[in-house]
Amino acid sequence: MEAKRFIVEIGTGADLHGEDVTKAACRAVRDAVSRSCLCGLVEILGIGDLQSMTVEIQVACPKPDEVDLEQVKAVVPIGRKTARAVEGGMTARGLCVTDFAPGCDRIVVANAAVTVFIPVEGTP
Repeated sequence: MEAKRFIVEIGTGADLHGEDVTKAACRAVRDAVSRSCLCGLVEILGIGDLQSMTVEIQVACPKPDEVDLEQVKAVVPIGRKTARAVEGGMTARGLCVTDFAPGCDRIVVANAAVTVFIPVEGTP
């Protein structure tokens, strides 16, 4: 059965203290999925099993090799999930507050694209 792209949502997340790219990536994915109501999948397409959809997650951030992709995937509660991290996002000058995280003064920003694919029978 072929899968068709049905939803693409974009999100942004930041870690203000700690320079944690995984935290920023998770916040970006949470931001993206917080704007998606999947009622059309159930009420229009008749999808009964939301676990049958595929959710593709791409995050762009500084230091993509440091992103824990399992934590990123855990943000999305349904579907078969894949995740990858690529170079992007940004860092900005912040403020080091040692009570939050010692030795860091950069804000880390991540962007996420969350794409939902739906299995569709009989498509060309």
